[in-house]
Amino acid sequence: MSGGSWTHKLARPLVRPLIGTGVTPNHLTWVRLISGLLACAALLPGTLEWTWWGGWLWLFSAFMDRADGELARIGNMATPEGRAFDCLVDNIVNPVFFVAIGIGMRNSDLLGDWSIPLGLISGVALFFCGYWSEALEQRLGGDVKAYTGAFGFDPDDLLYLFGPLAWLNWLAPVLVGAAIGASLVMILTGWRLWRLIVRQNRLEGLPR
Repeated sequence: MSGGSWTHKLARPLVRPLIGTGVTPNHLTWVRLISGLLACAALLPGTLEWTWWGGWLWLFSAFMDRADGELARIGNMATPEGRAFDCLVDNIVNPVFFVAIGIGMRNSDLLGDWSIPLGLISGVALFFCGYWSEALEQRLGGDVKAYTGAFGFDPDDLLYLFGPLAWLNWLAPVLVGAAIGASLVMILTGWRLWRLIVRQNRLEGLPR
């Protein structure tokens, strides 16, 4: 975790007062999990009112995903267990969010019967994107990221856009884009992980 993106920098001064209060990064991760699942639940009815609330809850949950890491970093509270918990929550909340979008749009004129399959495809692809990215980072070691950002933004900062897009009722193109884009990233990540495993296994087999 480099903590150099704009969203990390935004979270930093907001979590700094929590240092020494007994609040831990895991507490914030729990808030991230609960608020993220509430956002998903709000999308299920598919109504404009509930989708609006889902967008706000999603923004809050995405911010908590930054806040827990920043508190761990600046409060010197980072642990392997905390990182594993954070990754687990991400791999629950993010896929379920897209499944919820698909269910919520089941009666839409744009996607209709395609919405739930697209939600499931997006959810499964995102799960493996996260799982394989974490495995890739562990094998690479250090603070190496599976995917780096640009212009002060990390790839997962895209998650913040889904709140405003929910308010604008533009979740249909988001779902189609996620089904295609996340599937491509999943394939790329799996391929990179497989290549790294093969290369490391070959190196381990060399005489020392």
